[in-house]
Amino acid sequence: MDALSADDVARATSLRERLAGLGRCLVAFSAGVDSTYLLAEAHAVLGANCTAVTADSPSLTRAGLAEARAFCADHGIAHRVVQTDEFEQAAYLANQGDRCGHCKAALMRAMHALDQATSDRPAALLLGAITDDLADWRPGMRAASAAGAAFPLAEAGLNKAAVRRLSRHLGLATAERPAEPCLSSRMPYGEPVSIAGVRMVEAAEAALKGLGLGECRARHHRIGANPDGSPRGFLCRIEVPERDLPAVVAQRATVVARLTAIGYLNVALDLAGLHSGGFNRLLGAESNPHGKQP
Repeated sequence: MDALSADDVARATSLRERLAGLGRCLVAFSAGVDSTYLLAEAHAVLGANCTAVTADSPSLTRAGLAEARAFCADHGIAHRVVQTDEFEQAAYLANQGDRCGHCKAALMRAMHALDQATSDRPAALLLGAITDDLADWRPGMRAASAAGAAFPLAEAGLNKAAVRRLSRHLGLATAERPAEPCLSSRMPYGEPVSIAGVRMVEAAEAALKGLGLGECRARHHRIGANPDGSPRGFLCRIEVPERDLPAVVAQRATVVARLTAIGYLNVALDLAGLHSGGFNRLLGAESNPHGKQP
């Protein structure tokens, strides 16, 4: 187990002090690294005054929802699953550079509604953003902040590496978990998001993980268009860390068979390796003021 540095201890202490001052909170919980650590600390500090809230929509994997339920049950944490309506919003489905903003706006609407329905004492609405998120294109953070969300991990100065070390210290299984952005992030900006598309992505990534590729992305690209504008088919562009490229090639026939069975016409392997947030490179400087090229 990694030893905690003085900075880690100081920032964790700052986080707990911030949480202690809230009285009551709802924590947006996806079962990822950051939200799990935030929820664990919030529950340790606030006990029954802390509730986990998982936004359920087609962009959340069924495995992720099951993990969220299991974690809360195992740790005795109150858990509410709320349906969010981003797939009913034309602006979200259009999948422009602000897609995540519409998603977080839907999450905040659901959290506010839950808060108002369950108590007459307003709760703090917490999201697990970290300092690393401040350097990338994050319209979701802007939308959430405008709707009243707080980001106690970032406010305490915690980055991903620190959250992983502190998660190990608490014995959280998520400490080593790879990042898993929502399924809609596999669609290139400008190509519409659809329920059918995210289900294909979910199935493709489950198939890849079943072949031992624990960290992967199944990027979903349309191939041409019919006269009515509908896609003629889809290509799956696989991204894995560079160390895993030989493993994909070694299982090439199986990979192709499994992904074409899902409905992909073509399967490609990106030789550049995995780039989390890779489609942000499609955004110009005007849309992405931070200019990060992940």
